[in-house]
Amino acid sequence: MSESEHGILVGLAISGARRNPDAARLLLEEADRARLVPGPRLPADVVALGSHVTFTDEASGVTRSVQVVLPAEADIGKGRISILSLVGAGLIGLRAGQSIDWPTQDGRLRRLTVTEVTAP
Repeated sequence: MSESEHGILVGLAISGARRNPDAARLLLEEADRARLVPGPRLPADVVALGSHVTFTDEASGVTRSVQVVLPAEADIGKGRISILSLVGAGLIGLRAGQSIDWPTQDGRLRRLTVTEVTAP
């Protein structure tokens, strides 16, 4: 994760904790374990804020393409998901081929596998 993005995401998670405590907690956990690099050194295939991501929900087999954006820019109808959503928080930091087991809003776990990342 880029150093500048880390600060933005931590601030967003803290300010969004009241509206979406689960996503905020998970985003803070991701930020805590992230390896920080200067922005220009972040590999293009790592999901970052603004990235276009194609991923598969392994339980349903559904593949989706989204852009991970700030909450104010989110528009699910246009494929822009908030970094403060459960899926958005889960995708940050992953690379193509990597998977993460991530909770759904009803508490179940689902495995998301990233198949493609395009840099912001």
